[in-house]
Amino acid sequence: MVKSNKTEKNDKRIKIAIITGAGSGMGRYFAYYAGKFAKDTDEIWLVGRNKRKLYKTASRIGRNCRCISADISKNEEYESLTKIIHEEAPDIRLLVNNAGIGIMGDFSRLSPEENRLMTDINCVALTRFMADCLPFMSRGSHIINMASAAAFLPQPGFAVYAASKSYVYSLSKALSRELRKKNIYVTAVCPGCVDTPFIGRAEKYVKMKDYKKPFMARANDVVLKAYRDSYSGRNVSVYGAGMNMFRIAARVLPDEFILRLFF
Repeated sequence: MVKSNKTEKNDKRIKIAIITGAGSGMGRYFAYYAGKFAKDTDEIWLVGRNKRKLYKTASRIGRNCRCISADISKNEEYESLTKIIHEEAPDIRLLVNNAGIGIMGDFSRLSPEENRLMTDINCVALTRFMADCLPFMSRGSHIINMASAAAFLPQPGFAVYAASKSYVYSLSKALSRELRKKNIYVTAVCPGCVDTPFIGRAEKYVKMKDYKKPFMARANDVVLKAYRDSYSGRNVSVYGAGMNMFRIAARVLPDEFILRLFF
């Protein structure tokens, strides 16, 4: 874990927001609206694999941005990112863990590498990055973790992805309680299907089930609700009546009953 010997100098540290996966999809919208909610930030740090896409995102923001090209699932690139944080010791006012990957298809059809990659990015990298950023966060900071409505129920045909998002959901709710005493707020964002390039990449082996399409949400709507919920102190953000009903159903009905209906 990165540690800092400069955390006593909060008044002199640069205040930043960090958004992973900021080059496209929901990450881009998290970057666009960061300044609207994290108003005390001096810079927005955009992290992603594709530097060209990061600069495209930055060009729309109209304020100080730093683009950091890094694949946080690769140890060398991850260490380069955390080295910057360690050396500059910023006051991280907002951390959005948006980077993630999902691949639809039966577990046996996906390669071991594809299944491992989902857990490495969605679970391991997210956990590691939160742990490394936390020493640089102070009272009133916010952490937003991208989970999914898939976290509410096992998903045959999307098994590893759903399990990885259940991990993010559980971890975020636990950390919300742990960190509340420090006035650091943690929110798990649990959308259903969102109209982003994520869907096309996820449909590598099979297409998304038709019954999910009517619940497709716009990325900017999901992101704005996520920010509003986070800055209202909520530990979970679920966009749309359909997904809220699904969350309730998953709480009160047996898993096997719902799986028989839809899978």
